[in-house]
Amino acid sequence: MKLLLTSGGVTNPTIRSALVRLLGKPVEESRALCVPTAQWGHPSCGPASARGFVAAEPTWRHSTGLGWGSVGLLELTALPSIGADRWVPWVREADVLVVDGGDATYLCHWVRESGLADLLPTLPDLVWVGISAGSMVMTPRIGERFVEWHGAPDDRTLGVVDFSVFPHLDLFPTNTTARAEQWAAGLDHPSYALDEQSAITVVDGAVEVVSEGEWRRFEAGGQVTDRCRR
Repeated sequence: MKLLLTSGGVTNPTIRSALVRLLGKPVEESRALCVPTAQWGHPSCGPASARGFVAAEPTWRHSTGLGWGSVGLLELTALPSIGADRWVPWVREADVLVVDGGDATYLCHWVRESGLADLLPTLPDLVWVGISAGSMVMTPRIGERFVEWHGAPDDRTLGVVDFSVFPHLDLFPTNTTARAEQWAAGLDHPSYALDEQSAITVVDGAVEVVSEGEWRRFEAGGQVTDRCRR
């Protein structure tokens, strides 16, 4: 599996070029499945925002509205009740999973509970495009400040990569650079803070930041080791 971990989606030509490289073909020829599941775990999300994501309304032009060759819906909470013989072929036939934000711990629970976590390692060509929590779920931890789902036992997530992600840098009053530094100081592994114009690709363990904006990399404990401002 190849990862494109974004804060706000495919928001600029640099990130889109990275996506095309991962896909190995144009977006317009690619089959996408959109995953809204994380929204159900976050108190700021609900039916209207889930509809907007699935319907590619203007707010979601950087994710489901990219001009995919086809877009389908994959709701992880439904998968255990219908059987793997039905949904596994849907995922195998897709080129990309577009995984929206919400609560990353809720998403993590359903990636595991649905069986998707077991399937993903068998799909080396599948591209996972994460938006916010859809990116954070691939990390080892998200930090307690990002846990909104009351059913979460802690802040741990899938741990597919060995770094954490702080999204929406300087977009909200709660997501300032100072808050990112405090958040990173509480982690025992590297982390990145990404603004809406920044993303990270991960292919065969190789990590690359792709950005037209601002980002920071922190070592364990919060020391800044790399940054970019545009």
